[in-house]
Amino acid sequence: MLNLSELAEALSLVFLAEFGDKSQLVVVAMAATYRLLPVVSGAIVAFLVLNLVAVLAGAVVATWIPTWVAAVLAGLAFIGFGIAALRVDDEDGTEESASVGSSVFLAAGMTIFIAEFGDKTQLMVATLATQSSAFSVWLGASLALVGTTLLGALLGNRLAERISLLWVHRIAGALFILFGVLALFKGWTSFHAEV
Repeated sequence: MLNLSELAEALSLVFLAEFGDKSQLVVVAMAATYRLLPVVSGAIVAFLVLNLVAVLAGAVVATWIPTWVAAVLAGLAFIGFGIAALRVDDEDGTEESASVGSSVFLAAGMTIFIAEFGDKTQLMVATLATQSSAFSVWLGASLALVGTTLLGALLGNRLAERISLLWVHRIAGALFILFGVLALFKGWTSFHAEV
């Protein structure tokens, strides 16, 4: 079932986490060299698959452990993501694009898949799925990654010149910590409701 607030939470967190991240920079580099459509579509397909894997993993974990434990673990994970984001220095953003082989679509998809598999964003999506509707989280995260992919492909170089990635990471870090505290509060209330 679709829950708009959970969708919005996943969309905003994943968008901020991925804005200026290595996968977006890979899309910028590939889009500067190859045709836009196969680069963007390959990246989007890879993100959709990665989000599905993450949501399924999170949903499975949610069925095995009590709600309050999942909420506390999610809260601690978000606080950890927040601290990590706040500790990031301004990156130079150099990434190499994949060798094309037979298809730009496959090259873009495989590059994004390899770069993002097990990345903080995928772990965040799995964490969100432990406490929210799997479909809402998948859709929100997927929309966020489609958005960052399109921005990277269309505006990447110009945005990188005008927006400091350091501030993006600071805002994302603060949001992660806020959502972590909210998840800990949810865990606390769920624990008292179950006891």
